[in-house]
Amino acid sequence: MFRRMRQSLSDERGHAQTLPGSLLTMVGAVLLGIGAAGDDLGWLAITGGIVLAAGIVGADLLHHVFVDYDIFGRLEKLEKK
Repeated sequence: MFRRMRQSLSDERGHAQTLPGSLLTMVGAVLLGIGAAGDDLGWLAITGGIVLAAGIVGADLLHHVFVDYDIFGRLEKLEKK
């Protein structure tokens, strides 16, 4: 089980490395919705918007670092041959 979990974390098919950014985005969206719907919860809406934005940027950054770099590295190796 642990071998398969490690393989899915290191394989670009699963994209499990970007999960923390996606989870942060989901939490931010929920906080933003609750803050916007409730009376006197403007602070929660602002916090949710900030967390949502951080999650979107974080997920994109994690995808770029963990998935795109590996793909570009393999393409460069192929071009050198």
